Amino acid sequence: MRPDSEKAYWLERDELVSDAPEAFFSFLGERGHVVSLVGGGGKSTLMNYMASCCAAKGLRAAAMTTTRIQRPENPCLTFQDCCRSWAAGKYAACGRETEEGKFRQPDDELLHALLKNADAVVIEADGAKRMACKAPSDKEPVILPESDIVVGVMGLEVLGKRVGDVCFRLEQVCALLGCDEDHLLTEEDMTTILLHEAGTKKSVGSRAYYIVLNKCDDALRLEAGKRILLELRKKGHERAALMYFPPKRCAES
Repeated sequence: MRPDSEKAYWLERDELVSDAPEAFFSFLGERGHVVSLVGGGGKSTLMNYMASCCAAKGLRAAAMTTTRIQRPENPCLTFQDCCRSWAAGKYAACGRETEEGKFRQPDDELLHALLKNADAVVIEADGAKRMACKAPSDKEPVILPESDIVVGVMGLEVLGKRVGDVCFRLEQVCALLGCDEDHLLTEEDMTTILLHEAGTKKSVGSRAYYIVLNKCDDALRLEAGKRILLELRKKGHERAALMYFPPKRCAES
């Protein structure tokens, strides 16, 4: 059972509504989606949560990466491994192991089998070196053509911090914001990064785009997050939520 402290907050009539994260992500109960997570500040946690939600609803769910992530406890290296996980009512953590002990994209055979046979695939499609804010390089993110949903993630803990201390791809972030590394990130900066096509929204195209501001774990972050949600709405984006996962689940990337 998931602990009660896992929460999602989003706006209805400019007021925060709170519920479990899967209530915000209605697509988690639907078959046929390939979801790509980009940005920084909790993608691995969110990927595993989403995949577990899909599995709990009886879907054949897979979690994987198109970059590199920490090796899962019970990796699925073949399609047979995936089928065993699904038969046990679990999601399949799919990929290839690297010499450095990391986990990378499945080989072509397994990837093709997943896209053909899984009911839902959740992909960590971006790297951030455990930092909670980033702007992508020329080769990032790595979103598969089959992906129909993109979720941009950023950690609320970056608010008011030096860009040089909390941002991955510092050069790209400074260029996007027109600032130097000593600049303190504002709510406006975070909104800009999340909505800019040189920022978190890069390569989204016509796909459905959701935003998650993670780590709304105290009153100040919750209020700041609400203001950012309101600003996102003013700019025409309503698929945005604040989230909190207890520390034992948090594995930022």
